[in-house]
Parts: sequence; structure tokens; C-alpha cells
Amino acid sequence: MNVLYVDTLTYAQGKMYIVASDEGLVYIGTPNASFEEVEVWAKKPFKGFRFEENKAKLQPYIKQFTAYFNKELTEFDLPIHIKGTPFQLAVWDALMELPYGTTASYSDIAHRIGNPKAVRAVGGAIGANPILAIIPCHRVIGKNGKLTGFRSGLAMKEFLLEMERAGRN
Repeated sequence: MNVLYVDTLTYAQGKMYIVASDEGLVYIGTPNASFEEVEVWAKKPFKGFRFEENKAKLQPYIKQFTAYFNKELTEFDLPIHIKGTPFQLAVWDALMELPYGTTASYSDIAHRIGNPKAVRAVGGAIGANPILAIIPCHRVIGKNGKLTGFRSGLAMKEFLLEMERAGRN
């Protein structure tokens, strides 16, 4: 049976679960959510995996996320192991091209992936993003400049955007 390694990441807003496989980071949980969220999420893309607490295995990930939250890191250099549909993967790749401290609209992302009419589908793919910050879905805002949905909540989205703006100065 394959293993998903799990630990908690503590930062200014609380704690979140961080999960990796032997291939790379697979999931960042919602801040201050229970472990049940991780278990429910993992059933679909990682069916048949078991969880194992492993601080040593997750230390490189925690180190970079801690540096990110401390405004000491603007670009992650971590392996990721994400599973999704080809459309989701295209959207997530486009998100990873968004520079630190910038924003784009859902429409911008739809254009980037060559499917300008797929704005709603882009929103769905962004909502399914399993990896907070590395796949920076928090950088996607409404065309009118307003904050829109975010799996970790709008307060967390605003926190990340403000942190990145401050980190650019």
C-alpha cells in the first residue's frame, strides 16, 4: 500500500495539514480544519493510500512554507504530485505562471489556457486546487477587482495577497 505522509504546518493564522507522497507535495489543508478534510479529499485522487505522520519527510516543505509566510521566499522549489483532469492540470499550470504579488482574473486564466469561453470551468478547476500557495489560486480575483471564492476562505485569500504585496516592497 502506498503512503501519504502528513504533518501540520503552523503559521500566523493557525495551522494546516500538509501532505506529501514519495513523489512530492499532494495537498495543503484549509487553515484550522480537522484531519477529516484531508481524509475526505484523499479518497478520490489517492484511493488506497494510507496516512503516516512523518515530520522528517515533510521538513523541506514546512521549511519553504515557513519562509514563504515569513516573506523570505517568493518562489517555491518543491516537487509536487498532483492529480487532476487534463483541464484542471492546464489551469493549475497557468496559475503557477502568475508572479508573486500579482493577480489575474478568471477570464485572464481562461485566455492563458487558450479557452476564453471556459471562465466558469476555470473557476471550478481553481476551486479543486489541492496545493495552496504553490499553485497560487489566491492570486485569481474577479474581473472587477473583488475577491471571489477561495477553498480556504476569503480571509485567508486576503491574508495571502496582503502578505505577498508587503513582501514585494
